[in-house]
Amino acid sequence: MRLKNIREDKDITQLQIATLLNCKQNTYQQYETGKRQIPLEALKKLAFFYNTSVDYLLEITDETKPYPRKNNIKK
Repeated sequence: MRLKNIREDKDITQLQIATLLNCKQNTYQQYETGKRQIPLEALKKLAFFYNTSVDYLLEITDETKPYPRKNNIKK
C-alpha cells in the first residue's frame, strides 16, 4: 500500500493520521507496514483526506485523481 509514501509526501506524521482515524499511533504504523489490515472505513477516510481513490492507496492504479464522488457519500 501507499500509505507511508503519501503520508510522507504531505509531511504528515503517523500520530496525526492516527488521530484522524481515531486509533493509536502504533496501530496506524502496523497498517503502513502491513502487519495489520486497515479497516475499510479507515481506508475510505484516508482516500477522502488525501483526495485520491482507494484504488490508488491500494496500488491498483497509478492515477492519483479520485473518481467523481456521489453527492450523498459520508466522509
